[in-house]
Amino acid sequence: MESGYILPELELGYHTYGTLNKAKDNVVWVCHAFTANSDVLDWWKGLFGANDYFNQQDHFIVCVNMLGSAYGSSGPLTINPTTGQPYYLTFPQVTVRDMVKAQQLLAKHIGVDSIHTLIGGSLGGQQAVEWAIIEPDFIKNLILIASNAKHSPWGIAFNESQRLAIAADDTFDTNSLDAGAKGLKAARSMALLSYRGYKTYGISQQEDNDNVTDNYKASGYQNYQGDKLVARFNAYSYWYLTKSMDSHNVGRNRESIEKALSVIKARTLIIGIKSDLLFPIEEQQYLFKHIPGAVFAEFESYYGHDGFLIETEALTNIITSFFKTDVKGKIIQLQQIA
Repeated sequence: MESGYILPELELGYHTYGTLNKAKDNVVWVCHAFTANSDVLDWWKGLFGANDYFNQQDHFIVCVNMLGSAYGSSGPLTINPTTGQPYYLTFPQVTVRDMVKAQQLLAKHIGVDSIHTLIGGSLGGQQAVEWAIIEPDFIKNLILIASNAKHSPWGIAFNESQRLAIAADDTFDTNSLDAGAKGLKAARSMALLSYRGYKTYGISQQEDNDNVTDNYKASGYQNYQGDKLVARFNAYSYWYLTKSMDSHNVGRNRESIEKALSVIKARTLIIGIKSDLLFPIEEQQYLFKHIPGAVFAEFESYYGHDGFLIETEALTNIITSFFKTDVKGKIIQLQQIA
């Protein structure tokens, strides 16, 4: 691993859909975001599916559960072969580059010689841009959505606040599978504020009755979303993945961020969301400026950062336009950035 730690055993949970063709040129590889999983046809409906742009009839779709996550890949709840017990907080720190290197091993294992389209949003986009730097000739087309070249102090502060909430749960250090559940619920509530935004809550959680003084819709929504995550995730993976996101910096141990981005050879589409609070649009504009020949598009979304998971019609229209033309260094349906 990037830290120098040697993981004695590695497991990766992954899904494939469709068939790898004889030319091996129909691979669409998805890097998933924070608390998602490898079943991309489940969580990215409208963009991935039998009747969608990326479908299993035309493409060989691969999605891998990232290293450190809670859905089948090695992580803090994996059994440490030395102790016979889960690693818990003794699991090594996982960086975005570690996640990519694990996926490189899987690509070789399943006979993928090149990737036609590598796509990811948010933390998934961070993985995708790293892979395009590590193996410039392996990736033919690169789609980065609501992501960046380096995680911002703003994003790190959000993640640290969530970790403080988890650490404040006095069960978190008990080395049990359900440890830190209350802290995880609070952390998810914090995260939602960065995923959505003022306008989203102003419309979806607005009270109909001006006489309400407690038990607000917004309060109920935060509790509901927190409980929903606790039921399907664990505090340890959440803790580790926030640190993985914080580690993202394509310039680390390279000459500079700009130099690292300049080695990308893939035909690149960068998509930003105007209302994104967590990954502001200027971060995608920076990628556009420094990745050679990149194409840029942006769209407005009522859902803020989460728009990359929900606004699949807008994404489909942008991606369709991208693959219909061979132009580079352009903005799709927008004026040129100064």
